[in-house]
Amino acid sequence: MRILIAEDDIVSRRLLETTVKRWGYSVLVADDGEEAWQHLQNQEFPMLAILDWMMPGMDGLEVCRLARSRNARHPLYIILLTARGRREDVVAGLQSGADDYLTKPFDQEELHARLQVGVRLMELQQSLAERVKELEVALSKVKQLQGLLPICSYCKKIRTDQNYWQQVETYLGQHSEAQFSHSICPECYENIVTPEIKKWRGLEQSETQP
Repeated sequence: MRILIAEDDIVSRRLLETTVKRWGYSVLVADDGEEAWQHLQNQEFPMLAILDWMMPGMDGLEVCRLARSRNARHPLYIILLTARGRREDVVAGLQSGADDYLTKPFDQEELHARLQVGVRLMELQQSLAERVKELEVALSKVKQLQGLLPICSYCKKIRTDQNYWQQVETYLGQHSEAQFSHSICPECYENIVTPEIKKWRGLEQSETQP
C-alpha cells in the first residue's frame, strides 16, 4: 500500500520516509499542502496519508477538508501529525476530517501501530467495495429476468428483444446461470407418453395378426 507523507521540514520528512519504507510501504513525498493535495487528486492516489498540520500555504487541516469534501467517494485514511497536543487541537484536527492524531515528537512504534490500523481499515473498505460491485453485477443479472416477457400461448416460446422466438430453456440459459436437465413430469407422461406407447403397441399387434 502506498502512503503519502506531507511534511515541510526536510529532516522530519526524511525520517518519516525512511521509517515508513523500512516497514515495507511504498511512499509518496510532498513538501507542502499544495503538493499533497495534487497527489490526492491523481487517479491512482494513495489510500493513506500522514499530514503535518503546520505547513506553508495550505496546511494539513485544509488538505483534510478538501480531501473529505471532494474525494468523498474514495477511501482515504488520514493521520494528522503535529506538535499541538492540546485537547482543543485534537478536536479541531479530527473535525477537519483526520482519522487519527499523533503529536510530535512521535514514538516510532506508536506510529507503526496506528499505520497498521489504517491499513487494515482501508483493506477492509476496499474488500467491501469489491463485494458491493459483485452484488451489483449479480443484481443486474437478476433484473434481466424481470419485467414482461412475451411468451407464446401454444408452444411457450419466448420472444427476445431482437424479435426472435426461443425455447424457454434457451432464453433462461442466456440470461441467467441456470442449467437444465430434461425429464418428463407425471402429467405429461400420462397425457402424452402413455398414449404414444399404447398407440405403438397397437400398431405392433396389428402387424403381427394374420
